[in-house]
Amino acid sequence: MTGTGLVTETATKNVRKGLVLAILGVCFLVVMMDNTILNVALQTLQQSLDATNSQLQWSVDSYILVYAALMFFAGVLADSYGRRRMLVIGLLIFGVASALSAYSGTPDQLILWRAVMGLGGAVVPAATLATIKHVFPPSEQGKAMGVWAALGGLSVAFGPIIGGALLARFWWGSVFLINVPVVVVVVALMLIFVPETRAPRRPKMDIVGVLLSITATGAVVYGVIQGGETNHWMSVGALGAVLAGVVLAVILVFVERRQVDPALDVTLFRSGPFTAGTLSISLSFFALTGGTFLLVFYVQLVRGYHPLQLGLVLLPVAIGSVISAISGAGLVAKRGARLVVVTGLVLLVISLLGLFRIGAATNLWVLELILFAAGLGMGLVMSTTTTLAMSVVGPQKSGAGAAVNNTIRQIGAALGVAVMGSVYSIQYRANLGSTLSALHIPLPSAASDSLSGTLLAAQDLLHDPRTAQLVAPAIPGVLDQAKAAFVSAMHTSVLIAAIVLAVAIALAAIWLPGRNIAAATANATSREEKTNDTADSVAGAT
Repeated sequence: MTGTGLVTETATKNVRKGLVLAILGVCFLVVMMDNTILNVALQTLQQSLDATNSQLQWSVDSYILVYAALMFFAGVLADSYGRRRMLVIGLLIFGVASALSAYSGTPDQLILWRAVMGLGGAVVPAATLATIKHVFPPSEQGKAMGVWAALGGLSVAFGPIIGGALLARFWWGSVFLINVPVVVVVVALMLIFVPETRAPRRPKMDIVGVLLSITATGAVVYGVIQGGETNHWMSVGALGAVLAGVVLAVILVFVERRQVDPALDVTLFRSGPFTAGTLSISLSFFALTGGTFLLVFYVQLVRGYHPLQLGLVLLPVAIGSVISAISGAGLVAKRGARLVVVTGLVLLVISLLGLFRIGAATNLWVLELILFAAGLGMGLVMSTTTTLAMSVVGPQKSGAGAAVNNTIRQIGAALGVAVMGSVYSIQYRANLGSTLSALHIPLPSAASDSLSGTLLAAQDLLHDPRTAQLVAPAIPGVLDQAKAAFVSAMHTSVLIAAIVLAVAIALAAIWLPGRNIAAATANATSREEKTNDTADSVAGAT
């Protein structure tokens, strides 16, 4: 009887932890999906709201800017006032703002509510990761964080798939409205099953550190967005904002080193695993997010696939990332973190070099194989580096530590889109040359900035009865050359991303621990958890 009781109790605990992980994973998935789901609706939005290209860009970027800038502050609040409490508040804000975004009547309204969505979503990565660290014992944290990373990886394909399916049946607002029922269900389950956790003691709020972190991150991300949008990287809005953010970040480090109870524990960066892991995932997101950004245009504009087909084409990325993220913990235990992360980065480089070789008519199975390799690589890197980074963060500031890791990762993603997008735009214009002059009609400057601009200009000419007959014979040849110019520009961009990842490989090989050091780190973490277990406050039960 006793044995049966013990088995039943253990099974119940395992089921409970699995349910908690599923709830937290869905939170992370729905917030990450909003980085991709809007992309498939941009053309519909432009027609429905009469939005300019700049307004469309900011409807995407307002979410990213606020999300990245407030993530660290949200992690500090979660440590101080309870991770579940802040998750519930953040998700409710996210859900309400999603509904208001769906019924926006103007582009400016949409930009505003997307920013509010970023405000609510900012708490999710840090608070979910910190909760996992407290719910799961050290021996199980690697697997749990692997599942968390895998669910985040699903967003790459799920966003376009769900967005495309909704747009096929409903109006553009449905891509936002879908968040509302998900949030309602997740919040209800969270209040029932997820325990409340917070730091062992509530630290005094470091207002100066928090404000500096918000302004530094916000300035860097804003400058990166401006540079990517305008291609004027030397302007005050781009380079000036980035430099201001870097200066503020230096001041932040200087101030926090002298604080008795700092919001940002700068000593985390003395840890090789934390620094190398954070930089590795950031550079990986630079490459994969920037590459995916270009791939969306390749699949839709060069291959001619509609939004739902785009999501299905990207599905191998999600499948590969799920497989490798879930198996990452076991591989680390057998082979060591260094080998696993380097292997993941090498797979990403191979996938980028594969994209460097594809053309407008490459067989689809070749592209799918390339994307599967990219997913495998990203899953290995994300799950392993996240676990390593969190292993050196104590329970007092696990939310803030997770926020640092996720903020730097988000900056890497924003840089990837901006830098690779700028390189693509400059190279596309150079490759296109005088091709558009074959139409013998003056065109707006935007027609030569991107393939989408060229296609839109050609469509306008064909729909205008004054120009249709004049340009119709030349349009097919012009569009073929424009697509070739795009593919060549994409090749240049992904090659730059591959070079960036070569730097990440060097960092990982030098700083990440091997198998023995990884085991020692795990033992040290286990001792720290036991020491702090009695002090760690669990403010709410199930």
